[in-house]
Amino acid sequence: MWNRDEVQGKADRLKGRIKNEAGEVMDNDRLRREGAEEEGAGAAQETFGKGRRKVGEAIEKVGENLKK
Repeated sequence: MWNRDEVQGKADRLKGRIKNEAGEVMDNDRLRREGAEEEGAGAAQETFGKGRRKVGEAIEKVGENLKK
């Protein structure tokens, strides 16, 4: 199950990609730059969220094994 960071990261990546493409179409360097920055920040946040989820899953697995 995705966590909040993964969802927000995916949304920011998509928003950045849209801005970047709009900048390409309109030949607008500012939009391209903003889009690239948002896309990068979104990717970082999504990766952080995936890491959090993996750690959480590992902790749950350890807890389950301790109960046995």
